[in-house]
Amino acid sequence: MASKLSSLQNIKMLVLDVDGVLTDCRLWMDSNGEWKRFFSIRDGVGIKRLIESGYKLAVITGSKAEDIRQRVKNLGIQYFYEGAGDKVPSFIDLQKQSGLKPEEMACVGDDIFDIPLIQAVAFGATVPEAVEEVIEEADYVTKRPGGNGAVREVCDLIYKHGAFSSSGRS
Repeated sequence: MASKLSSLQNIKMLVLDVDGVLTDCRLWMDSNGEWKRFFSIRDGVGIKRLIESGYKLAVITGSKAEDIRQRVKNLGIQYFYEGAGDKVPSFIDLQKQSGLKPEEMACVGDDIFDIPLIQAVAFGATVPEAVEEVIEEADYVTKRPGGNGAVREVCDLIYKHGAFSSSGRS
């Protein structure tokens, strides 16, 4: 694990899934019949801290929903791909748009659609309740669950060990 943490020194971008990572995978319906998700404030603080420190953030999700769009906008996440059943084309476009290589990226995902990204990046993380195939491929499994601090945990690792941290600055 120590060797994988050292790979965080090269990270310039964090790529996130939504359902099961930024949320706990549950939906509820509001009085207007709209599906809604709960997002963690702590995860949001971690994301904003990374952005303010010079990191880029991206979301690649299979979902298409207004609550996700609003959360991404409110956090200031720079790159957003929705409705991505196959996430590889979005990931390839993300590389072109950002000018970054997979070895400069970390990713947090929880389901089989995230495996190609977790395999491609320098540091692939998942949540404890992820499907077994993802846990087997991940470099790191968070202690906190998806939608309840998992993203903050990864953000803090990047902040502590990453390229723009005080210990990782060149």
